[in-house]
Amino acid sequence: MLMEPSELLERNARFAARHVPSGGGAPPSRHLAVVTCMDARIDVFGVLGLNVGEAHIIRNAGGIVTDDVIRSLSISQRRLATTGIVVVQHTDCGMQGLDERELHTELHQAAGAEPHWEIGSFPDVAASVLWSVERLQAEPFLAHRNRIHGFVYDVQTGRLTEVPIAP
Repeated sequence: MLMEPSELLERNARFAARHVPSGGGAPPSRHLAVVTCMDARIDVFGVLGLNVGEAHIIRNAGGIVTDDVIRSLSISQRRLATTGIVVVQHTDCGMQGLDERELHTELHQAAGAEPHWEIGSFPDVAASVLWSVERLQAEPFLAHRNRIHGFVYDVQTGRLTEVPIAP
């Protein structure tokens, strides 16, 4: 069921009543940025054992590295003191095996125009993590490319598996 704005405001009022402002500034205290999927089953802070204020979280469909992810990471590193990046994709992802041609056709028919962005499906989640990490390692706009790690999160067990990355 879709949440109505009135319910969102009601929930926010309960949150605001117990909210304690963060003592820190905008830079995350762990100097970490996380790129992950928008899947609602993923509690990013819980999965990684992080607290609010410790990391920047960048989410999109599939947790893939897009031009906008690079834009956000560049700002995160150059203006907000992050030095490490973690890419976390997951099992049972809707982007894995998605028929891009079918979705592209649907979007074109609905909008009457071609999408100006890549859909970004992938056949294998570990290979997609590796591709994303390698893209970041080669990205000249990033100031810190030596501390990038990739993981696959298993939505059934809650466990992370590190994807081996060549130096």
